[in-house]
Amino acid sequence: QKYLCSNCNNILKKALQTLCGHRYCSACLAWIVRNNKNAICQKCKEEDPNTLSEESLLAEERAFGDAAINKEISELRVHCVTLGCSWSGIMKDFEEHQSLCEYALIPCHTGCGHVVMRRKLADHLENGCVNNVTVCQQCQCSLASSEYQPGLQLLVKTCPSTRNSFQLVFDYFPCIFFQQSHSTSSANKDGCCFSEVGCAFRGSKEKIKEHEKSAVGAHMLLLLQHMRQLKGTLCSAAKAAQGFTPQPELNLNKNKLHVFENIVAVLNKEVESSNLEILAFRRQSELDQNIIRGLELKIAELHRCLTQKDAGLSSLHKSLLFSEQASYDGIFLWKITDVGRKLQDSVTGRTVGLYSPAFYTAKYGYKVCLRVYLNGDGTGKGTHMSLFFVVMKGDYDALLPWPFRHKVTFMLLDQNNREHIIDAFRPDLTSASFQRPVNDMNVASGCPMFLPLSKLQSPKHAYVKEDTLFLKCIIE
Repeated sequence: QKYLCSNCNNILKKALQTLCGHRYCSACLAWIVRNNKNAICQKCKEEDPNTLSEESLLAEERAFGDAAINKEISELRVHCVTLGCSWSGIMKDFEEHQSLCEYALIPCHTGCGHVVMRRKLADHLENGCVNNVTVCQQCQCSLASSEYQPGLQLLVKTCPSTRNSFQLVFDYFPCIFFQQSHSTSSANKDGCCFSEVGCAFRGSKEKIKEHEKSAVGAHMLLLLQHMRQLKGTLCSAAKAAQGFTPQPELNLNKNKLHVFENIVAVLNKEVESSNLEILAFRRQSELDQNIIRGLELKIAELHRCLTQKDAGLSSLHKSLLFSEQASYDGIFLWKITDVGRKLQDSVTGRTVGLYSPAFYTAKYGYKVCLRVYLNGDGTGKGTHMSLFFVVMKGDYDALLPWPFRHKVTFMLLDQNNREHIIDAFRPDLTSASFQRPVNDMNVASGCPMFLPLSKLQSPKHAYVKEDTLFLKCIIE
């Protein structure tokens, strides 16, 4: 079902996904939007008509190309269901096969009303098509397809109006010449229709079509060369015969020469026209590329602006979190969650220590924080939980007395309010830990053997409850 269009219920072609999550062929969605004002997704109506939202409104600019589903569809295994055809392959090759399937029924392009297999179209045109005739402008006779000969010079012979055979071919050249080309191509499926004038290209029908489109200039040169050879042959024959060449045959050869000259002239015009179109396409392509480059620059600028705004929002978010958690009275309560995981990370060395958010002794006082090692540090490593006090660089350090002199008290709270763990110390005034900070943080100082790990995890106490513990710091 995911490969089917929500409108036509056929395999999706150039799938678009709407905001409501349903998929449409690009052509189906365009048709729905063009023919319905405020079109609503039919699938949304079928699923639950009572919960329709703005996302169910259909608009081409509100849909986006579903590259993933298009890729899946292009790789689906399929086979041709036309009777007699044994082709199988993947979906992306199926459209090409449809245009080439020899067993497909197609209408005759002459408008005779017959529908025939593609493989039998040439036979129908030659033997059964009542419309496949050409009327001569000079003698008004009808030439049936069976009268056509593979060579252009023989086509001229079939017209009774021999006096103006050159004018007849030239007038009808755009259609007659290419009819002959198609006839030759049908008879010789793997050879170029210009093989009579020296083109040696051979290949499949599709390759031949591509070759004929791309090799107009080369074919023109072959025709010109053939014309020159023919002219030389005629002159040589005329000199050798010294008047013995039958006049009608000589006139016919001259007419044929003129036909080729005019063919070359027509092809020259076609090449010039094609060159002008190519130049116009190139100019338009350059303009489009300039527009694309301009849009890419705008997108890059917008992306840079968004990145800056994201960074600003992140900074504001951090500042907001800090202001919510900060304390300005010298009393700080630190809640640590996921204790089991963090203790295991500390044991394995994945993390070393945890820093608390910063807090202050007063509104314009010292800026400090705590650092805890759940698996211990220094003399307490592996046996105790270690707790340290850190003096940080603050905004008002220039106005404060140094070294830091205030008494610091640590508490690990028993969540059953029975036996809190309390330890305190006064700063060593000679220690670098309590001098005015030069870097963001001074060296931590405190209690490396604050609490044995066995007591931290003992079921007799509630220091860790619901995988959470609380540390409190009081600065007098």
